[in-house]
Amino acid sequence: MAKGLLVTYALWAVGGPAGLHHLYLGRDSHALLWMLTLGGGGLGWLWEFWKLPSFVAQANRAQGQRQSPRGVTPPLSPIRFAAQVIVGIYFGLVALISLSSMVNFYIVALPLAVGLGVLLVAAVGNQTSDFKNTLVAAFLTSPIFYGRPIAILPISVAASITAQKHRRYKALVVSEPFSVRLYRLGLAYLAFTGPLAYSALCNTAATLSYVAETLGSFLNWFSFFPLLGRLMEFVLLLPYRIWRLLMGDTGFNSSYFQEWEKLYEFVHSFQDEKCQLAYQVLGLSEGATNEEIHRSYRELVKVWHPDHNLDQTEEAQRHFLEIQAAYEVLSQPRKPRGSRR
Repeated sequence: MAKGLLVTYALWAVGGPAGLHHLYLGRDSHALLWMLTLGGGGLGWLWEFWKLPSFVAQANRAQGQRQSPRGVTPPLSPIRFAAQVIVGIYFGLVALISLSSMVNFYIVALPLAVGLGVLLVAAVGNQTSDFKNTLVAAFLTSPIFYGRPIAILPISVAASITAQKHRRYKALVVSEPFSVRLYRLGLAYLAFTGPLAYSALCNTAATLSYVAETLGSFLNWFSFFPLLGRLMEFVLLLPYRIWRLLMGDTGFNSSYFQEWEKLYEFVHSFQDEKCQLAYQVLGLSEGATNEEIHRSYRELVKVWHPDHNLDQTEEAQRHFLEIQAAYEVLSQPRKPRGSRR
């Protein structure tokens, strides 16, 4: 049955961020992507307004015979590549919040989550990519940045480059019943949101801590680029500012965004607390120079190295890890306290 443009626009307007129009057109990968990202943060949903006629035409051409050109490589798309990197980072951040307590998280769960995010974008429309090679690139990159949240970025970039290198058109696809497609999408949605919901409901305090640390690490990625850092902070506060512009101070006082801004403030207070604890671990006063931090770190590492404390291995291991973590925190570029808002 031919797909109608008016029906597509109606579904786009009513349930666009949930991907209803893509589900109607048989674009299941795109529908799942919109379900998990709420229409690409709303921006992708709005941008699609001009693309819907081409989506409908492609869906009507694909009915019956859906064989793509053989031996033809799809053109390189910078937009698709950027989307793969962004969605890979997004999947990695969600995994970091909900699954970071798993054993070997940085070796198994993190590269798997990032790789699946990249592959989901690669499968949008009439294109796809090589599943095995993309995941192999993610798993090979992960150990290089083991134990660091910043690993999400290089893993996503490596997987996206590999996915672009092995891009191809989809082969012949047999039409499936709507119930089967919906069942598959439901399972994928639950697999993504289930661990996050469980962490939020059953381990709220730890989840809030993970969110704060993850967002703090995300903002720290831009420490070397102050303009980008300020831009990201502006983006994080944009929903709150729009709400205040529309509703005024009265609406804000009883709104959800008050709690939302408290979380934003907690992210920075959490980072400040980490710095204070790091100074205590290294036996330094706040504001110590980089040279003093490095010197204290080297001295304490020698004292508490497990190989030098065979009679108290467990205690030495604990102190050694604390010292390394404190040095990593204080080695990052630090902003003045008053410059964050």
